[in-house]
Amino acid sequence: MFADTAKVIVTAGKGGDGAVSFRREIYVDKGGPDGGNGGKGGDVVFMATTGENTLLDFRYQPNLKAQDGGAGAKRDKHGRNGDDLIVKVPIGTIVKRGGEIIADLARDGQQVVVAKGGDGGFGNAHFKSSIRQTPRMAELGEVGDAFEADLELKLLADVGLIGFPNAGKSTFLSVVSNARPEIADYAFTTLTPNLGVAKVDDGTLLIADIPGLIEGASEGKGLGDDFLRHVERTAVLLHLIDAYSNDVAASYNTIRSELKKYNESLAERAEIVALTKIEGLDPDIIALQKDALRKVVPEGTPIFTISAVAHQGVLDVLRAVRERVQAYRTAAAAAEQQDDSDSEDSGLETITLGREQLNEKWDTFHDKENNLWVVTGQKIEKFARRTNFDQFESVNRLRDIMKKMGIYHQLVREGAAGDSTIRIGNSEFPLLEQ
Repeated sequence: MFADTAKVIVTAGKGGDGAVSFRREIYVDKGGPDGGNGGKGGDVVFMATTGENTLLDFRYQPNLKAQDGGAGAKRDKHGRNGDDLIVKVPIGTIVKRGGEIIADLARDGQQVVVAKGGDGGFGNAHFKSSIRQTPRMAELGEVGDAFEADLELKLLADVGLIGFPNAGKSTFLSVVSNARPEIADYAFTTLTPNLGVAKVDDGTLLIADIPGLIEGASEGKGLGDDFLRHVERTAVLLHLIDAYSNDVAASYNTIRSELKKYNESLAERAEIVALTKIEGLDPDIIALQKDALRKVVPEGTPIFTISAVAHQGVLDVLRAVRERVQAYRTAAAAAEQQDDSDSEDSGLETITLGREQLNEKWDTFHDKENNLWVVTGQKIEKFARRTNFDQFESVNRLRDIMKKMGIYHQLVREGAAGDSTIRIGNSEFPLLEQ
């Protein structure tokens, strides 16, 4: 069974907690701190592979969780890092978070980290210094990224076969390639997109049969709304029209209209038109059908007549398609190279905050309704997540960090007092130790 969409819950591993421990040895009255650090949580990594062709499995197993990091231990033992979770997906899979694309896996073997595991917490051995000989604090491991993701598969093919049901798309694909789609004499035989590789002289073409296009497909009628996404990445559209159609011009216009409604750019995609099933058809009728098509097909678009069953005209169509595909790929590569060149040679200086500056940035505001002071900022929130609020030394360390970053003084200037409640992330604590 084919599925080209799925929802999954992605959870990276939590970092392991640091340990609080002191050496206990014979002849050593008071051993120093030897609590080890926690291990890093595993990442969730998506990998494109030719070995997968559907997202169906994710509908039955939607929870994708990497391994947590191990806790630190005495004798400076570092916790084990959690194993990454490698998620294999079909080539052409897009991963979205909140509607935003965070990964586009378009090449075989391509890997993208979509959720990062949390860092492990420092053990008390990390905090030993000349003025702090016996630290009794350790950090908590940080939680990993966790969110609901939408997976969407868009087939990566050179050619998209389009046309009404029963236009002969499946028959054509079965004749020119190794694909074996279901074929029968009724509409909607093809319920899933089919892929086939066609050999053309000394090269190949990857062809996708897009099923279920009818009038209203872009609005969800028939099967087309589910599968129109698969023509978005094709280089060339091969539009097949049944030569026995009562109105070939109307058939052509209907499909073109649905493509344009779904995605305006598809109307500008390179296209080749072919009248199918001409075996046994009177040549005069074939000529009339071609004339009718020429009145509606854009100038310069070639029109072929073929019979897939009789292998008539098929090679000519494939050669024309291959030529268009090569032209499309060459133009796309040149455009991408030009975009890179323009961005480098624009001469405009772009001033942005560096990653370190963004990490250091913080803000405060007074939540009068709940009578607390809220501190936000990437770096300070990370420190708060790693603070064990059951250890007073850990909380005091967080207060020290706030002072060094200037947050403490800003809160005082804005009216916060020693007993004021401070919220950072999900944690609350008094500004000064009570």
